[in-house]
Amino acid sequence: MSASVNLVCMNIDDVEKLILLMQRYELTELQVHHGELQFVAKKGEKQPLIVAPPVQHIAPLPAAPQPAAPVAEAGKPLKEIPSPIVGTFYRSPSPDAPHYKEVGDHVNAEDVVCIVEAMKVMNEIKAGITGTIKKVLVEDSTAVEYGQPLFMIE
Repeated sequence: MSASVNLVCMNIDDVEKLILLMQRYELTELQVHHGELQFVAKKGEKQPLIVAPPVQHIAPLPAAPQPAAPVAEAGKPLKEIPSPIVGTFYRSPSPDAPHYKEVGDHVNAEDVVCIVEAMKVMNEIKAGITGTIKKVLVEDSTAVEYGQPLFMIE
């Protein structure tokens, strides 16, 4: 999703709620009009688009460069497990519990690999693919964005 942001008119919680609604109902596009503020998000793009009234100028956020696909030592391409939502990343179900998975662990598509907390809801994230965890890309208890890679799988 491409992005322009005016945080004076819409806070991040509102944006997260709208994105979660898109995911829950499997929408490919969402447009919301509130007064002169317009929120537009399209699935498959990187970030939501928020358009303000014409009298206000909003600079677009720069697009992040896409890194080349990482390759494991044996020459096999690595696959990403991305975050399906915006929130806080946790590697274990509670602070005193062991991590769901460690580097070197084998995962199946239905295995829970982490939790992403969004709006006080703990969302278990499943691997979605089968393979071996080669790298954890996010520190525990840090914020993650929609689509941000969390793990690299071989």
